[in-house]
Amino acid sequence: MLTRIARTAGFSGLLAALLLTLLQSLWVSPLILQAETYESAAPAAQMHSHAEGAVAHEHSAEAWSPEDGWQRVLATTGGNLVVAVGFALLLAALYSLREPNRVASGAFWGLAGFAVFCLAPSLGLPPELPGTAAADLDLRQTWWIGTAAATACGLALLAFSRSWLFKLLGATLLVVPHLIGAPQPAVHESLAPEALAAQFKLASWLTNAAFWVALGLLSAWLYRRAERA
Repeated sequence: MLTRIARTAGFSGLLAALLLTLLQSLWVSPLILQAETYESAAPAAQMHSHAEGAVAHEHSAEAWSPEDGWQRVLATTGGNLVVAVGFALLLAALYSLREPNRVASGAFWGLAGFAVFCLAPSLGLPPELPGTAAADLDLRQTWWIGTAAATACGLALLAFSRSWLFKLLGATLLVVPHLIGAPQPAVHESLAPEALAAQFKLASWLTNAAFWVALGLLSAWLYRRAERA
């Protein structure tokens, strides 16, 4: 069983990571590069001081970042691969508890993963371009983790519970994090134009949705194929 899970996660994670890198290179990365031109127009080392509760962003010329071209693509691919294999391990482990009856059901698992790890947290903390003011990092991480956990539990109760009481609890869990609200900076500002930020949010959501659907389909197909073998 462990070998089956590991093989499913390894191959499906690799293929999904390559797809995500391709989509990011064609759509997301150009938007980031465009936003960095606005950020680099500011002084090389500066502190943006906002009102109390906002985060100070320090831009230093000595900070390392991958160069445009193969370095950036390689760094992106490596990061995507680690994340994709981790998520694929999670899906394969869930398949061992509730095996998909057909490959197409993997798409629903993938959409659930997208809702848990991308859509629900991004409703309060949307994808941000470089040069965007943000709230305290610890507060944002705590809210993100709580939102993902509540969304996962809520979807599980809605999908698998037969009791209307538990289904109501699941629906409540989906809403509670957004009623609490994500931590926000005291002053909302961005160096990039608002239209560019809107394009980046849409690109991030669609590329992640495609990644999760592909990961769900690939992992379900490989898991079922390993069972028949």
